[in-house]
Amino acid sequence: MYARLFASVLLCLAASAAAAAAPAAEVSIGGSEVELEYAPAEFGESAVLILPWVRRSGEIVRAYYGRFPVRHLRLALQAGPGEGVHGGKTFANPDAYIRVGVGRAVTGAQLLADWVLVHEMTHLALPDTGEEHAWLSEGLATYVEGIARVQAGNRSELDLWSEELSSMPRGLPQAGDAGLDHTHTWGRTYWGGAMFCLLADVEIHRRTHNARGLQDALRAILVASGGLSADWPIARVLATGDAAVGVPVLQELYARYRDAAPAPDLAQLWKDLGVESADGTVHLNEAAPLADIRRAIMQAHPAP
Repeated sequence: MYARLFASVLLCLAASAAAAAAPAAEVSIGGSEVELEYAPAEFGESAVLILPWVRRSGEIVRAYYGRFPVRHLRLALQAGPGEGVHGGKTFANPDAYIRVGVGRAVTGAQLLADWVLVHEMTHLALPDTGEEHAWLSEGLATYVEGIARVQAGNRSELDLWSEELSSMPRGLPQAGDAGLDHTHTWGRTYWGGAMFCLLADVEIHRRTHNARGLQDALRAILVASGGLSADWPIARVLATGDAAVGVPVLQELYARYRDAAPAPDLAQLWKDLGVESADGTVHLNEAAPLADIRRAIMQAHPAP
């Protein structure tokens, strides 16, 4: 009797564990599935906002890359106090998994304006190049998140350039900087990496007369590698991107910035792109020399 009772308890515990681990919902993104692990009851009235937020974020990333980076993703939402989205972490081995903290009282406006989930999903599209090159992973996600949302109509172009105008200088080298591969401060990792991506995007568009951009390079890298689950040396990542656009911009910029810290002239770059600020207000000058490149970067780019 005790053996049967013990076995019954074990079965109950196993069933409870399975129920707890079971997905609360699934969201389809193109041909991919996002399996959500969360407790809807923890979010009260905000629970109905969760699935549209996940679907919208996934579609933004899918549109930018031409496909969602992985066929199956487990997304764990950890309920926390207050409002807003509290940050996340992305993993790929053995399977694609993202963990994001979300306030129990999160609002629809906060989820509509959220960048965190798009940022984390973007990580899935780049091979793992190692901690030494975290600036590429984090900088690219920082850069792509904003542009992908503009292309999808989830954010205004003016809002994006306003943020870059104020935040990208944080990525400029400071005293003692030894280059992107050797200086791992927050500013250099996130905004220094994003600055590298901006410089690459503008230069690819310039050399190809707007026929190609960084987006084409990143799509090719995803197709060739399969994304974050692959361990690739950075040289292979950059060479693959350059081959896709037909100009060696990524490799040239890496050679310039990996072990040294020349400071690009951001003020001149903004002026050339037509991103201008007066009295704290940012506006776009459509007559600027590189305004056509700025517009091309922000245009939605259909999948081939």
